[in-house]
Amino acid sequence: MLKTNQIRSLTLSITSCLALLSAPLLADNISKKQMTADITYLASDDLKGRASFSPEIDIAANYIGKRFSDIGLKTFEGLSTYKQTFAITSITPSTFAVNLNGKKIPKSNITVASTMKSLSWTTPKAMKTHILGKKDNFRDLLRKVNNAGGQNLILVNTAHNDIFQKYQQFLNRGLTKLVVKGNEKDHQGAIVLVLTNETNVEQIQVQASTTISKKSLTNVVGILPGNSKADEIVMFSAHYDHLGTTPDGKQIYNGADDDASGTAAVINLAEHFAKQNNNARTLMFAAFTAEEIGGYGSRYLSQQLNPDNVVAMINIEMIGKPSKFGAGTVWMTGMERSNLGELLNKSLAPHNMEIFTDPYPEQGLFYRSDNATLARLGVPAHSFSSTQLDKDQHYHQTSDDINSLDLNSMHKVIESLSIASKDIVNGKITPTRVDVSKVDAHGKIY
Repeated sequence: MLKTNQIRSLTLSITSCLALLSAPLLADNISKKQMTADITYLASDDLKGRASFSPEIDIAANYIGKRFSDIGLKTFEGLSTYKQTFAITSITPSTFAVNLNGKKIPKSNITVASTMKSLSWTTPKAMKTHILGKKDNFRDLLRKVNNAGGQNLILVNTAHNDIFQKYQQFLNRGLTKLVVKGNEKDHQGAIVLVLTNETNVEQIQVQASTTISKKSLTNVVGILPGNSKADEIVMFSAHYDHLGTTPDGKQIYNGADDDASGTAAVINLAEHFAKQNNNARTLMFAAFTAEEIGGYGSRYLSQQLNPDNVVAMINIEMIGKPSKFGAGTVWMTGMERSNLGELLNKSLAPHNMEIFTDPYPEQGLFYRSDNATLARLGVPAHSFSSTQLDKDQHYHQTSDDINSLDLNSMHKVIESLSIASKDIVNGKITPTRVDVSKVDAHGKIY
């Protein structure tokens, strides 16, 4: 029979074991204190929501660059700083008029998406004509025309009036285009949509002009050179821009979860791997600009790289709150498009952790973040998130501030990503490529 002191000792031992089993098995790779400092600053009122083109987003870029410098990262090839600045073109319709089969079409029944300075169509042969009937799918036809490019007239049956009005509001705000020298012709095109029950074009006159201006944007990119497989790149990324302020300037879209959380993760993963200093592959840490207005930061960076050299892209998007799978868990988009998730989960299995499959497939999230640009080029590029989009009351709201986050859960997510990516960083595993034939192309006009 056990004595009292033996029973007490055994009880304490069992209690200790249970505590160990229930405790998160983390590697203590990431400083929670530093992570908290990073996200608190990036989501602070001082940065006024980090809107594209604002002075405050430049301040955020300076902060990220300073952190990269303190960590000891190298700058991207050809750059003297961590900032990668590029130009985009804003194109807004200024005038447009359509006369179809001898009848003047009211402006309320016209909308134009054009990357061209002016349009002048005077015969049916001047453009490709598409007929959208009552039962046809508006979005499908528009996507096909946009992907093909060129000069197009779409006659939209009045049965589609409601969706036509929504697209009219969207397109009348103008287009933003990223055009890199040498591919300008690929982006010359126009779509003129006319709401009408006409199904034949016997006579046509279209006159349209646009106002074109240029603005600059800035990514922040740091490099940790590889030790033995330096030509192979693993990219960790997030977007650091958000929505700015309300029109009256009185409220701020702090974007704590979206995506100061991901940006802080990228910075702290950079710090972790720099301290390890045993990465076989070159690691690229990218804070993208302009995700919220079209993903122009990731699209620009992708054009500066040979995609065949990018082994994987781990894009981190909204990890500040617990997922539906529990605090500290994370899921990834497009699990079926490569075996990256399977490989990462093998690294996590000894730690009783798992990266889950995207629980919101109906939301099309694979295409809604910066990973899509690289995936279209064949890179195993996926976004990693913990947001509960079906329940999140803070998404794109002014309430998305630091107080809405669970920093303990966020810290565990970053820890799990550091563990999961260890073998891919060390060059021990290589994921399969994304089949580009199964990835929707990006539109040529808008």
